[in-house]
Amino acid sequence: MASKVTIATVARHANVSRQTVSNVLNTPEVVRAETRHRVRAAIDELGYRANLAARQMRTGRSRLIAVRIDPVRNGIDGVVLDRFLHGLTEAAAPAGYRIMLYTATEDDEEIATYDELLATYALDAFVLTHTHHGDSRTAWLRERGVPFTTFGRPWGATEDHSWVDVDGAAGTAMATRHLIEAGHRRIAFVGWPSGSGVGDDRQRGWAETMSVAALDIAGLDRRTVDGFADGLRVARELRSRRHAPTALVCASDQLALGARQAGDIAVIGFDDTSMAQATGLTTVRQPLAEAAATCVRILAELLGEHPGERPGPTEPEAVRRRGDQPRHILLTPDLIIRDSG
Repeated sequence: MASKVTIATVARHANVSRQTVSNVLNTPEVVRAETRHRVRAAIDELGYRANLAARQMRTGRSRLIAVRIDPVRNGIDGVVLDRFLHGLTEAAAPAGYRIMLYTATEDDEEIATYDELLATYALDAFVLTHTHHGDSRTAWLRERGVPFTTFGRPWGATEDHSWVDVDGAAGTAMATRHLIEAGHRRIAFVGWPSGSGVGDDRQRGWAETMSVAALDIAGLDRRTVDGFADGLRVARELRSRRHAPTALVCASDQLALGARQAGDIAVIGFDDTSMAQATGLTTVRQPLAEAAATCVRILAELLGEHPGERPGPTEPEAVRRRGDQPRHILLTPDLIIRDSG
């Protein structure tokens, strides 16, 4: 039976003291970079795992980060958040954290869940999703001094907190420019009802790009709920017009997949879901793994740790800076060109 790997084992392997190994695990900022890297290499090689229970007793932390998971829904919506949650779990584990999931539908229900979870599990932090106008959750957490970050911007809120988001306007701008370069001049937008922060942001990218190209958008901005049948219905209505659009930019893959069934028209979606990949839909891909990893790094900094000592090549510079200022990280998506547009 293989012997148990301990701090002493790691110390001997890295040719440092046990205290140095302990410092690398708990207060890495006091250890020289060269020594930190040598100790971490030994930890990886030997497969050492810290005693998290002992660390929790010593630090008073649970090493738990909570995030909401949506109730089960039909269709392909919800896939984006699922991928974000996978990325969050994968990024949290190397940093010594675990993800706790909970369900909620409305702000009041979610806030009540915060209260219960904090009392029961002494959670370290939260990652909030589904940010929206009039969001009351962030104020509740701030008033109680609970560390959190959001995947999504505050959308008009006056309070300032750390957030990570994907630049939806940049994504639809890429999609619109691609269609213009392909020769289209009548390009419509199929999005969600006004008032959705994410939806309005995606509409803005299309509208501004059309304006820069001096292309008329009158009658080409259509809003509907997010559904396959709704995308098909709106696309058919647009195609029935005398001056019908020749291309569509959609706020989601679900709308785009429906719209694509309306006939011979170029369509671009948003989110690069598995259905988009399977059906050859041109779409905008969000960097969800990077967004999740950035959320974890922000929370670790808020909790007084230093996860950015070995930043990856794509890590935003703003996250690497230490200090008390909130982080505002806006990530750029990619346009994935396939057969539909």
